[in-house]
Amino acid sequence: MVMTGKDRGKTGKVLRALPRDGHVVVEGVNIKKRHRKTDRNTRQGGGIVDVAAPVHVSNVQLLDPKTNKPTRVGVSVNEHGKRIRVAKKSGTTLK
Repeated sequence: MVMTGKDRGKTGKVLRALPRDGHVVVEGVNIKKRHRKTDRNTRQGGGIVDVAAPVHVSNVQLLDPKTNKPTRVGVSVNEHGKRIRVAKKSGTTLK
């Protein structure tokens, strides 16, 4: 869920994570127009295409699967010694 900006309140699936830049690309959020040239090799036509642009990670929060509300994420250790992500509000594990 996007927390700030022009797309505040919108939700979508994370399509791509860019950890080096600190950004994520979210489906249906931060849509920009791209002007494409016709490509003769692949026979794709040109025109104006809508593309999802990256959003900074500080402006996005994960949705808690139990309450379907935005939540912060913590880390805990399970019985096998593996680190797992946990929703702060409800304590449920996240994928």
